[in-house]
Amino acid sequence: MQTDIDPRSLIGRKAFDRAGTKIGNIDEVYLDDATGVPEWAAVRTGLFSRDAFVPLEPSELVDGALRVPFERALIKDAPDFGVGRHLSPEQELQLYHHYGLAVGPSARPTPDRDFGRVAGTEEP
Repeated sequence: MQTDIDPRSLIGRKAFDRAGTKIGNIDEVYLDDATGVPEWAAVRTGLFSRDAFVPLEPSELVDGALRVPFERALIKDAPDFGVGRHLSPEQELQLYHHYGLAVGPSARPTPDRDFGRVAGTEEP
């Protein structure tokens, strides 16, 4: 995905799976603390459903919507960590494994480091 996009501009956009089926709307965007690059989006999967984390890479913006290259069922089965707080390195690893993505250096657990802060929040 383009890394020059303001992550706050993704909030409220629609997200679609690989087949073009709507997953839901983006509630939050999580940044990698080491790089500041948007890494995960929390997508509200329905009116009474939870948020599912989706990777922003290899997703892409198409006509103002996020196209996630995975099937809706896989997205809805993603681990549920709640929203509004940091993703721990272990949680991030679970997400990488769930989607079958290669784990980058910033996703490997390291002591004294948080990953996946919510875009627009201040550092503690």
